Amino acid sequence: MNIEAYTARGREQKQVLTDFLDCLPQPAPAAFEGFVAAADAMVWRDIDCTMCANCCKTMTPIFTTADISRIATHLRLSPAAFRKKWLVKNEAGEWGNIARPCQFLDGNMCSIYEIRPADCAGFPHHDKKPFDTYKVTFKNNLVHCPATLTLVERLQKLIEAEIELL
Repeated sequence: MNIEAYTARGREQKQVLTDFLDCLPQPAPAAFEGFVAAADAMVWRDIDCTMCANCCKTMTPIFTTADISRIATHLRLSPAAFRKKWLVKNEAGEWGNIARPCQFLDGNMCSIYEIRPADCAGFPHHDKKPFDTYKVTFKNNLVHCPATLTLVERLQKLIEAEIELL
């Protein structure tokens, strides 16, 4: 997988795809979830996260209190020691990784996959409903996540094809 090519395409298409997402009606019509599911199914035929891990290289998850406790226990640290060693609070007061790439990234694999933060487990959040409430997330992820870039591009094509049929 050529991450540089996806990142370049994400930067190149970001405004067009952001405009597309902004034009979607709010709330999204009920049928829209079917378009999202169809586009998402196509994405995972082409994208393999284990060949990428760009999210782990360029972004940080938000660590919940439960995440911190679970991971700290696994590492035999206190939550306070875990936060001090690996985390920093962001502007919103949420805990995130102190550095990138993620300290738990080993090659393109997560060394704590079974106990990873909930934010990581849900990434790239394509199945969150209603879709339109996650538009900001998708806009931010266009240059970081080939799956999100591909989802929004395919969604745009599906919607445009549906409009042409009307």
